[in-house]
Amino acid sequence: MLHNDVFILAIESSCDDTAAAVLRNNKVLSNVVAGQKIHEEYGGVVPELASRAHQQNIVPVVDMALKRANVNKNQLSSIAFTQGPGLMGSLLVGTSFAKSLSLSLNIPLIAVNHMHAHILAHFIDEEGFDKPEFPFLALTISGGHTQIVKVNSFFNMEIIGETTDDAVGEAFDKSAKIMGLPYPGGPLIDKFAREGNPKKYQFTKPKVEGLNFSFSGLKTQILYFIQRNVADNPNFIEENKADICASIQHTIIEILMDKLKMAVAETGITKIAIGGGVSANSGIRETLKNAEGKYGWKTFIPKFEYTTDNAAMIGIVGYQKYLENRFNDASIVSKARIEF
Repeated sequence: MLHNDVFILAIESSCDDTAAAVLRNNKVLSNVVAGQKIHEEYGGVVPELASRAHQQNIVPVVDMALKRANVNKNQLSSIAFTQGPGLMGSLLVGTSFAKSLSLSLNIPLIAVNHMHAHILAHFIDEEGFDKPEFPFLALTISGGHTQIVKVNSFFNMEIIGETTDDAVGEAFDKSAKIMGLPYPGGPLIDKFAREGNPKKYQFTKPKVEGLNFSFSGLKTQILYFIQRNVADNPNFIEENKADICASIQHTIIEILMDKLKMAVAETGITKIAIGGGVSANSGIRETLKNAEGKYGWKTFIPKFEYTTDNAAMIGIVGYQKYLENRFNDASIVSKARIEF
């Protein structure tokens, strides 16, 4: 075993959140995230504005992470950072900073795949949260990704199902936009859905081969449904907001659960872990919890702060890579799209 503690500084800048965390081994000492309000007025993330905001935020965020952790930069063992996937301009800020700091401190650099980090966030040592045993199935659901991954070990994972078009998070956000809800709309659909009747409006589920997903047809269906009803009654959305949100959410959760059930049947693996920003959705969390009693699964739901983009999840992958001496040199480059 390790005689000395490993201190990892982790940096995450794949989209519009600038995040830094400090881990001592697999325990999080600090996890700081600076969001960017500016995108709300544009109804979506503007890449150019995002990278500028990262440049302003990164030094204070890293500084705060070290202070909160009560760790001096000279105690650090390694710097882990998000290599991709994500917005190129945003990734470059985090990558350049991580390279410079590792060089100045003369400590190893560790590149992390953002999607691996969502899955391996479950291995952060957190009281009251179990860690899944290998092999397990991971459902990674976010604004940019929808995947079912068979996780054989820390660094042996295979995608067995993924979206052929839009991601589930986009389906939530676009549905909210169609309803005239502000950005980001996914959490608002979740909020209103709690008050609504999920069976009030029926949407047909797309027929997609195997374990793959498709959400573009559902978005079009929702658009026509809203347009048709608003034409008959201009107050339709306002009067039925909770029921519309509940019905949309119910349909999306059913699509996810149908594929998960298929994946369990095909692989024989009954341990299911979720990750990614959309796993913060209370309807999805509740449905998965219920699946334990209903189907005999063992489900793993991460602590809320590790679901959306954060640096602690980058740090836990960094720690596992550190133990195996999986280091990178300064020639490593950011990648907007990255091999899984």
